[in-house]
Amino acid sequence: MHPIAHAAARPDHPALVMASSGETVSFAEMDDYANRFAQLMRSRGLGRGDHVAILMENNKHYLQLVWGAQRCGIMMVPISTRLTAPEICYILQDSDTKLLITSTYFDSVLPAIRQECPDLPMLLVGGQGDESLEAALASQEAGPIADQQPGQYMLYSSGTTGRPKGVRPAPPADEDIQAVTPLMGLAVMGAGWPSDGSMVYLSPAPLYHAAPLGWCTTAHRLGATVVVMEKFDPEFALATIEKYKVTDSQWVPTHFVRMLKLDPEVRTRYDLSSHQRAIHAAAPCPVPVKREMIEWWGPIIIEYYAGSEGIGMTMIKSEDWLAHPGSVGKAIYGQIHVCDPEGNELPPETDGLLFFENDIVPTYHNDPEKTAEAMHPKGWMTLGDIGHLDPDGYLYLTDRKSHMIISGGVNIYPQEIENLLVTHDKVMDAAVIGAPCPDFGEKVVAVVQPIDMADAGPQLEAELRDFLAPNLAKIKMPKLFDFRAQLPREANGKLYKRELRDEYKAMAEAETEQA
Repeated sequence: MHPIAHAAARPDHPALVMASSGETVSFAEMDDYANRFAQLMRSRGLGRGDHVAILMENNKHYLQLVWGAQRCGIMMVPISTRLTAPEICYILQDSDTKLLITSTYFDSVLPAIRQECPDLPMLLVGGQGDESLEAALASQEAGPIADQQPGQYMLYSSGTTGRPKGVRPAPPADEDIQAVTPLMGLAVMGAGWPSDGSMVYLSPAPLYHAAPLGWCTTAHRLGATVVVMEKFDPEFALATIEKYKVTDSQWVPTHFVRMLKLDPEVRTRYDLSSHQRAIHAAAPCPVPVKREMIEWWGPIIIEYYAGSEGIGMTMIKSEDWLAHPGSVGKAIYGQIHVCDPEGNELPPETDGLLFFENDIVPTYHNDPEKTAEAMHPKGWMTLGDIGHLDPDGYLYLTDRKSHMIISGGVNIYPQEIENLLVTHDKVMDAAVIGAPCPDFGEKVVAVVQPIDMADAGPQLEAELRDFLAPNLAKIKMPKLFDFRAQLPREANGKLYKRELRDEYKAMAEAETEQA
């Protein structure tokens, strides 16, 4: 199955709906757009091995561009809309991008990009003259190119521990652009997605991220209507499920937390009866949050664990999760190995670095050292997560290896503390980091976003300490609470802890100099 087939069989069926504006694109219109884009790439001499970057807000063009790239063999490089001009230019230069596709939404950063990358051609949604994407597409033939090839995308890591790295996928296993992909099988057999074209799929996250790209395109392959939220808002997400009779959706734990923090009257205002399956990932979901979501939405919630590298996946449905709370499921793609720092496999119930064994292994673009660091001597690859398997093969995540705090020689994993903090009724979000400490090496710092900043202060800190104390060892108790109106979190749920760590490191260095 493929949008080409759906365009032929059901040309007028909506392929794409923008949730706020209601703009709708049919499968026939999307097929025409994708063909014109493929023709445009060939007219510019771009094909297999060439990199084309896309810096775009969630709009009706994004997924159509992805499908155009998918049939002309180029490597598309999606760029986070949160990045600054220097960060964007780093990716453009590191990936050797031949063309940037963007929009006038980014007028504030485009002058700096033009200055740093003066020879890089651009096409803009809403652009003028030779830089108008709409005009460039309109000038092309509507038919398919003669040499259709499966395109791919190279995603860059979020840069939570330094410069982002491009994840270069292994070459496509099949040159047929309509070949079945591994994710299609996992979606149908694992998550129970229908393949009869009846699905209405809601995507509330930014499309440049791996999960929205993967699941949205898989939904399109299955003939679904994909409803894209321009920007996540908790109440509007519920309203969108009701309005478009959404059957399937994909979330991150941050979305769950924000919806659960809504007033109970708001939460029950909308008809969610059409909603049959809700998948989620991106970070370990706090057990109380997941349990409350299942109580609210019913046993329709399916959790998975995977990464941009595409080396493996686990999955767990609500019924199994209730029997194994906190688990992210059993492996349904790739084989899991839990290893100690020397690479020896560990027994069940013992935390270690997680590796996936898979025949298909990517590399990190222009970074053989990072690729080597991620590899086990036996050819397995890690995403950098710590966790353990139980005796039945269910996986439990502890935290990212890079997030670990070492205080007084004790390893502390922030995720445990964060999961507790976000369940407090006055907390919207929380980040726990290690900050420099002359006595212990690092000290635990909790950066907390209250629901109401008016609550920030010593009284709330005391409440949070009392709240944490029964469930947290003293060594893990934050030494400092810092209240902020907003945390540096990506719209895809990823938290930029590096920014916070760098900030506290700079403060510590400044204090040392003053002393």
